[in-house]
Amino acid sequence: MSPLSPTAPASPRQPPARAARRTVARPDRKAAILLAAEKLFAQRGYHAVSIRQIAEEAGVPLALVAYYYGPKHELFYAIFEHWNDTIEERLAALRRIPHDPQDPRTLARIVEAFTGPVLRLRTSAEGEYYALLVARELYHATAETDRVLRAYFDPLANAFIDAMHGVLPHAARGQVAWCYQFVLGALLHHLSDTRVERLSRGESVQGDPAAGVLLNKFIVGGIRAALPTPAPTTTRFHKPTRRQA
Repeated sequence: MSPLSPTAPASPRQPPARAARRTVARPDRKAAILLAAEKLFAQRGYHAVSIRQIAEEAGVPLALVAYYYGPKHELFYAIFEHWNDTIEERLAALRRIPHDPQDPRTLARIVEAFTGPVLRLRTSAEGEYYALLVARELYHATAETDRVLRAYFDPLANAFIDAMHGVLPHAARGQVAWCYQFVLGALLHHLSDTRVERLSRGESVQGDPAAGVLLNKFIVGGIRAALPTPAPTTTRFHKPTRRQA
């Protein structure tokens, strides 16, 4: 029987190799680039990392980095845009706090809303490098960090300064703003510190959740100690009448 005969049995159709390859999920190369940049910037610093090194870490062609993100400073900015939800989480926690200046717990709750999400991010697998990047790079006054600070972190700072000032009305806003900077410094140092185990002679370990509780108590106590003591409230006593006497 001729292979061209209409009565010849049809052989099963084999899918082309190209079609078979399409069924395999391709890695998200854009996300890989962002993660590689985040990791290298956190470990080495922004200015010590090249686009070529980022491409090698991500396992992608060099041109693909520029295709997705443009120049290096735009890639740096894109990392903070990607993690903007963490800032929104802190602001949402702040909005949920009953702002009662008479309640001594209010300031502690504000501090927890500021530090808690970041401390949890630092101990998570997906947020470790971002937290380290924030701790390492935002200390340095550069054009790249200034753009990030103004776009993402200044609005956050003003919201928390407003909240702190609301429960500490006896202090000037300038004093509260200084306290915010001191709080930020303590938090960023805690995120990046690796010496505590050595300095404590093995009694403490980096990333211990108990240290976050200690940090918050330290911050609240420091703020209260640094600011002026509020004037005592005076209660007026009426002189009793002859009948009351």
